[in-house]
Amino acid sequence: MGERIVLGLGNNIDYEIVWDSRVFEQLIVEYGITASELCINKSIANTRDLVISILGFLSSETGGERFVASPEIIEDFARRFQYKITLGGTSVRAAIAMRKLGYTAALHLVTMNDHVRRLIPQDSPWVCSNDRENVYPHLIVQYCQGTRIEAGDIRIHTNHSSRMIYVNDDDNLVMKLSPELVSLAADARVFLISGFNAMHDSDLLANRLEQLLNILAALPSKPLVFYEDACFHEPALITQVHRALSAVIDIYSLNENELQEYLGRKIALLDANDVYAALNALTQMISVPVFVIHTQYWALAFGSNTDRYANALKGGVTMATTRFRCGDEFSSADYWETAGLPAHPEGATFAAALNHLAGKTVCCVPVAQVKQTDATTVGLGDAFVGGFLPALG
Repeated sequence: MGERIVLGLGNNIDYEIVWDSRVFEQLIVEYGITASELCINKSIANTRDLVISILGFLSSETGGERFVASPEIIEDFARRFQYKITLGGTSVRAAIAMRKLGYTAALHLVTMNDHVRRLIPQDSPWVCSNDRENVYPHLIVQYCQGTRIEAGDIRIHTNHSSRMIYVNDDDNLVMKLSPELVSLAADARVFLISGFNAMHDSDLLANRLEQLLNILAALPSKPLVFYEDACFHEPALITQVHRALSAVIDIYSLNENELQEYLGRKIALLDANDVYAALNALTQMISVPVFVIHTQYWALAFGSNTDRYANALKGGVTMATTRFRCGDEFSSADYWETAGLPAHPEGATFAAALNHLAGKTVCCVPVAQVKQTDATTVGLGDAFVGGFLPALG
């Protein structure tokens, strides 16, 4: 179909709630939640469990993605807040971001409804693997630096900002692939894989991985394959994906939360020695040519011939920081304004130290310094992808 960038595999709609600490404080009292219960890995069987999970992430000042037992939990929680409906999924958010700079991409979708039709870039060719229309909203909860929660024995005051995603979505659980993806990607130079983290069934996942490998093998020429990681609902399936796809992945991309989950420890993001040790540990777990790590302070490529990704990394951090500053409605002028901002001083010092320490195996660029109290924290990784990929295509 002529598009050089093809983005897959899943998509959805998001309920992005407007943060209201007073509502959370009321929920703490209503449900009798105590500080000792706060946990980021709790199974979420009802709204009370969901509140405990959100507060757990808030108290640890981290973000992540979790599965909830039913979509009704999401609907019940969202009714207590103001919220807006947006598009979710790395593929569609990346397409929206790159369209701001005039780039188009082809999309593989698993969900179609009126919200999707209204919000995807209208000049993006697409195929959808589902012949039925569904709405399975994902709950997006984002908090800013300086957020306070004080109720019962819970006292939380955040020094950082982040976001949480809560999901129960049959279309993404099944992740049906369209046979039309072969023709959609016939001219692709770059092929994004994302979304397998939402699957739960090992046998079904094996089938989808085999189908994807057959699709890639059927393409007239091999595109550069960019894999964007995400928090797996079923961590046991991570190794299955790595085994199946490592031979075809050219770039494996993840954020600091995902990196820390793999390693099972906190990483000092401004300590070059600690990050370099983490990168080397990651290579012992996943065998791919190049890793891309994107964080709030810097982004890097680690592996072979990393200098060639300098422009892509700059594009990625500029796009993500622009979204952080300006939210959904940012413009190309906002992007170029961000591109001209000075680097975050600690990020710049770190990047110089890591580039010196790791030599040609690393290309690290700092994020621009911005002071934002009402920042957007959702979709930053997707925006990074949308800024990174056009430099490859």
